[in-house]
Amino acid sequence: MIGVGAFGRNHARVYHQLATAGKVEFAGVCDSDAARAAAVAREFETEAYSSLEELLESAKPQAVSVAVPTSAHLEVARAFMQAGVDVLIEKPLANSLEEADELIRVAQQQKRIAQVGQLERFNPAVRATVPLITQPMFFEVHRLSVFTPRSLDVDVVLDLMIHDLDIVLSFLDSPVKEIRAVGLPILTPKVDIANVRMEFDSGCVANFTASRVSTERVRKLRFFQPHQYISVDYTRQDVVAFHVEADGTDAAALAALETSSAQHPSGPQIKISKPEVRREEPLEAELVSFLEAVRTRQQPLVPLEDGRRALSVALDILARIREHSRRLNLEKLR
Repeated sequence: MIGVGAFGRNHARVYHQLATAGKVEFAGVCDSDAARAAAVAREFETEAYSSLEELLESAKPQAVSVAVPTSAHLEVARAFMQAGVDVLIEKPLANSLEEADELIRVAQQQKRIAQVGQLERFNPAVRATVPLITQPMFFEVHRLSVFTPRSLDVDVVLDLMIHDLDIVLSFLDSPVKEIRAVGLPILTPKVDIANVRMEFDSGCVANFTASRVSTERVRKLRFFQPHQYISVDYTRQDVVAFHVEADGTDAAALAALETSSAQHPSGPQIKISKPEVRREEPLEAELVSFLEAVRTRQQPLVPLEDGRRALSVALDILARIREHSRRLNLEKLR
């Protein structure tokens, strides 16, 4: 485990659980903060290292998770891949498309298994939703968090919204046509809250709202497709589908059902279903999937190319936010 800050420690916890179950040998943790590395190593019964060179020489790992600051992803992941080690790189994949392309090039050149940590792909609710997808035409996505002093090296788009960008892009097989976006710094010099309207070549429209300065925690995705409205709650790992017969209630009425006090809509034209969701921790599912790809030498479920795709859209959004800020003379707020 490379980098054991707030989220890297969670990786270490899950690797320890997998090691206890005999599914992996947890070789060690590495962090530039030697005291932090030592503390996490003691907690999860493994070795501590303060440099990549020391870890490579002593632990000789087959695979690593990389959860260092985004600015160091390229340097760290490249060093491991060139040493013959497979990598899982936390999102966002890199600071720029050039860095992302270099990571992809090195992975291909070194024939390494390389996965990006787009965690929500492994959320059981998302997995249960995939078979329901037909022709999504409108998405409404909210990801709100209370403020915490983590991941402040990137804007909220790269910190939180990128999860939902990846999910929507994976649900749709259509290029992005247009992006409109607004964002503001609130508690940090970077964008802390953002709203995006995105249109795809297919005609689908998606609205995204992400905030890390909210008073509540919300993780919800809703989408409409012909005769159907589907609501996904990431946190509760819950999916509800409302299906309308061709001559039934219109889509707007469907949306009201979710917040209505009525347990069942009046009339027989609306059917409610809840697909079975097998609950599990998304991070554990992600790491198990990564380790299986390492063992079998198969393409990971979320390859670096998917991370690059989400990063590309996220960077376009940030560019639109900067344009909007300049147009309204909001740059002085930064």
